[in-house]
Amino acid sequence: MAGISDHYSVIVVGGGPAGACTAGLLAKRGHRVLVLERESFPRYHVGESMITGIVSILDQLDLTERLDRMGFPRKYGLSLVWGKDRTLWDVKFKEGGPHEYSYHVTRADFDQLLLTRARELGAHVVERATVKEPIFEGERVAGVRYSSPGAEDREVRSSLVIDASGEARTISRHLTDVTWHEDLQNLAIWSYFKGCGSLPEEQQGNILVEKVRDRNGWFWSIPLAGEITSVGYVAPTEDIRSAKKPTPDMFWENVDRTRELRGLMAGAVPVGDFRTCRDWSYISKRFHGPGWVAVGDAACFIDPLLSTGVCLGMLCSGALAYACGMALNRPEQEADIFQEYEQGARIFLTESADYVRFFYDSDRDREDYFELAHSMRASIGDIAPRQSFVALVSGYMAMSSLFDFNKFGTSDDIFAE
Repeated sequence: MAGISDHYSVIVVGGGPAGACTAGLLAKRGHRVLVLERESFPRYHVGESMITGIVSILDQLDLTERLDRMGFPRKYGLSLVWGKDRTLWDVKFKEGGPHEYSYHVTRADFDQLLLTRARELGAHVVERATVKEPIFEGERVAGVRYSSPGAEDREVRSSLVIDASGEARTISRHLTDVTWHEDLQNLAIWSYFKGCGSLPEEQQGNILVEKVRDRNGWFWSIPLAGEITSVGYVAPTEDIRSAKKPTPDMFWENVDRTRELRGLMAGAVPVGDFRTCRDWSYISKRFHGPGWVAVGDAACFIDPLLSTGVCLGMLCSGALAYACGMALNRPEQEADIFQEYEQGARIFLTESADYVRFFYDSDRDREDYFELAHSMRASIGDIAPRQSFVALVSGYMAMSSLFDFNKFGTSDDIFAE
């Protein structure tokens, strides 16, 4: 608690990837930033398979070389048993973007790296800080009230408050509601295994995504460091609940209905308990208001089918950090600047959700998936449909074209004065 000021330029509620990246980028540009994180890092989190869309943000945070040194396995592409013919096929990231690989990460270590980097860049980070409510000045959010172990409740004020608190929506739930995607309400069952087999040599390192035969569910298989593999089953909530079976039975029964994964799991031994979580997709009705703005899962959650979750949050954090820097220097234009952020982010996130819906129809020819990606936005140049598909599933398909912050000023306006 020592050294905490009573006022900051920005308070970020939540220190996960979206919050840590936004905080780090703002601190790097000279703004006074406070991050309030309710947990103590490192902490467990699922979602270990990264796509190459994160690399642009890692570069801005000067973290790419450090991530390589941490020894995370490289991820060069995506292998699938999906589509009408139910055969194994794959794509490489280098086919549709500037980066050849991303990483499979241990989220506890990856998330701690991002939060540590925010600290290094000058953000003040308080862990085990429970934010209770926003503080208002009239209709404007002007700070937060929070508690931490062994200390009295404290109020701290700021020019802007960023809600990066994930599904808890700690700030924005007081100010707006969400629209649930009724057709994307799934549950995930997963565990970790040793002794899993490998994909063909040219596909090793890929994540495997496989549709279960004659069922609505699908599996992921992610090769992690230490010869550990994360394997998870995702299916509609109602399908899992109506089966009324123990979680391990549900998991293994569906493994037996796969074509590729069944062979990979033949000698697998679990090294942990089975875990479950709710994967219900939603989008906030508003992303911002006077004095506040939301990012990451606090703004939107999209089904994890294409591993886009962390990438979407980090890409939006890059745009939001730019918008916040400009709004701090041009407060009279704050509402318009954040409306530009919301409009661009909403298009980006809605397109991603719509594509997931289309992809869930697993009886299409794979060329159909390529053609839809190709038709969505041609802002990355004259490329073939297959390349467009890779650009989309890698997170490279041009979110930057959705924002025009320059109409509010120059790039100099994102730095602290």
